[in-house]
Amino acid sequence: MIDRRRFLGGSLAGLALAACDSGDPGSGFLGAMNRWNDGVQGALQSDREASRPDAVTPEGQFPSYHIAPAAPIAPAGWGLVVGGLVARPRTLSLEELHRLPRTDLRVRHHCVEGWSAVADWHGVRISDLADLVGASPRAEYVDFRSFDTDRRGRKYWSSWDRDSAWHHQTILAYGMNGKPLPIAYGAPLRLYGAVKLGYKNVKYLTEVHFLDRPTGGFWEDQGYEWYAGT
Repeated sequence: MIDRRRFLGGSLAGLALAACDSGDPGSGFLGAMNRWNDGVQGALQSDREASRPDAVTPEGQFPSYHIAPAAPIAPAGWGLVVGGLVARPRTLSLEELHRLPRTDLRVRHHCVEGWSAVADWHGVRISDLADLVGASPRAEYVDFRSFDTDRRGRKYWSSWDRDSAWHHQTILAYGMNGKPLPIAYGAPLRLYGAVKLGYKNVKYLTEVHFLDRPTGGFWEDQGYEWYAGT
């Protein structure tokens, strides 16, 4: 007869072996647990409301960040490409984005490096964009691509879970502190969400794709947490 300790030991060893698929780390037990964990975090965040701070950070004291050697300038003829699992893929100009319902936010930005700052943002909710293009219910993730490019030719990007992307405090921002979005902070369009750490908020946006799978990200593929909730 196999005693309880030997049974548990064998079961855990089997789970460990199932988790250690170096060829496909997203498969097996470990991948299933990661997906379960992301789902739990998403459910907890979906109804959370970030509080509104009393005042914004003084001008010039909100840090800016980009991976390009200098703040990148939008390419000529810039437009936001929206595609993936959608009924009506399209490319939207900034003027067309301005004509969509506007949402205003004041929330505290949290950086993974430990600092925080506050700004007013205005733009279009991801949920409103999803309605516009007819995003499929199968689109459990949203992929965000940028024209911000490092010295090695790598472009910045990230992907979000559906609950966080559809959160009412997640927008594509084209304005900051009551003015058009400055180049230093991601113009002409950036992602901003109250429920994610700073590196998830992609600046200098060029593409948004609604997908049925997560696609990683610039920092996530280098070991940073994928979910990265605040």
